[in-house]
Amino acid sequence: MPELPDVTVYAECLQRQVGGARLRSLRIVNPFLLRTVTPAVTEIEGRRVERVGRLGKRVVIALDGDYYVIVHLMIAGRLHWLERSGRGRRGTTLAQFEFDSGAMLLTEAGTKRRASLHLGAGEPGVRALDPGGMEILDTSEEEFVERLRSVNHTLKRALTDPHLFSGIGNAYSDEILHRARLSPFARCDHLADADAARLFIAARDTLSTWIERLRAQAQGGWPNAVTAFRPEMAVHGKFGKPCPVCGAPVQRIVYAENETNYCARCQTGGKVLADRALSRLLKSSWPRNIDALG
Repeated sequence: MPELPDVTVYAECLQRQVGGARLRSLRIVNPFLLRTVTPAVTEIEGRRVERVGRLGKRVVIALDGDYYVIVHLMIAGRLHWLERSGRGRRGTTLAQFEFDSGAMLLTEAGTKRRASLHLGAGEPGVRALDPGGMEILDTSEEEFVERLRSVNHTLKRALTDPHLFSGIGNAYSDEILHRARLSPFARCDHLADADAARLFIAARDTLSTWIERLRAQAQGGWPNAVTAFRPEMAVHGKFGKPCPVCGAPVQRIVYAENETNYCARCQTGGKVLADRALSRLLKSSWPRNIDALG
C-alpha cells in the first residue's frame, strides 16, 4: 500500500503536471470505484486544478469552485501519467482523468477492488474522510509521545492506526521500529522516556529520508515504481536476509494478509517473537532465540 512518502511524492508530481490545468473529463471504468453520489462527475468536469495534496494515504485534488477529488489507492492501486490522451490499460484501469496537460490513469492489480474515489463539494466533505491521525513531520516530540501513550496498543499497531498517526502503514512502521531498535510488540503505555524519544526521531528520520529518496528516484518526472518492497529497506520484506546492522536473519510474524518484519538481535534482545500459526505448529521446536537459528 502506498504510504506517506509515496503519496507525498505522487501529490508533488501531480501538482507539477496538472497545477492550473483543466480537468476535461473523468471516465469511471469500474463503477464500484466511485463511493459518492454527489456531486456528479459532470459537475467537476471542466474545472481547473488549484492544488494537489495529501490526506493520510489519500491524494486530494482541489478544483476551483471548492470541489475535490479524493483518491485512496489501498493496497494495489497505482497512478500512471500519460503525456497524451489515450485509452488506459485494459483490465486494470479503474478510472481515467483527462487534463489539458495529459492523462492520469488509476489502476489496481489483482481481482479485489479496494481502491476508492470520492468526489466532494466543500472542505467539510474532505475533512469527513480524515481519520484524525497526527502528522509526525509537523509535530513536536512532546505531542508525539502524548499521543503514543494515550493508548495501550503495541507499537506496531499504534504506528499503523490512522486515528493516531497519519500515513504510516505496514512497510514504514517496520522500518521505523528497526531504526528505533524497538520491538513491534512493545506496549505504548509502558514505553520508557528514552525509548519514546528514540522512536520519535526514528519516525521523522525514516519518513523524511524516504520522501527525499523517492523524490530523487522520480527525477522530476513520475514515480512509476511505487511498491512496498524496496531493496534499500532494512527489514520490511526481507525475511531471512541479513539485517544491515548486525547481520542476523530478519524475522517475520504473519497475520491475515499482513506481516511484521524485524531483527531479533537489534529489536527484541535476541528473542524470536512467536508467530501465531507457525509457533503453534512447531510447539517445543520453535526457536526461542535468534542464536538457535544459526
